[in-house]
Amino acid sequence: MRIKVSAGMAVAALLLAGCSTSNNDLSAAGQSVRFVEEKPASNCQLLGSASGEQSNWLSGQHGEEGGSMRGAANALRNNAAAMGGNVIYGVSSPSQNLLSSFAPTASVMNGQVYKCPN
Repeated sequence: MRIKVSAGMAVAALLLAGCSTSNNDLSAAGQSVRFVEEKPASNCQLLGSASGEQSNWLSGQHGEEGGSMRGAANALRNNAAAMGGNVIYGVSSPSQNLLSSFAPTASVMNGQVYKCPN
């Protein structure tokens, strides 16, 4: 009996730890990365693609006023900065699917990372 209770408590603790939401805070380097709608000029160097993700497991798909998309955008900007980029172009967010109607899924943003002269 004691083993079953201990095992149950351990599983519950792991589930709660997995459900905790972590906001993707914008790093100092990420603050210098900007989103653009027009393709960067030819003097900008394409570094590759990056993505950012914010878990919605605990808060649900429609968290506090777009907070999950903001978290995904912050993660994308942080990842672009880590690549040495300062511009993100062609940002997309995969559309919701059937699964997201039943269970909260993560918000994801993708984009092309460029290094442009200041």
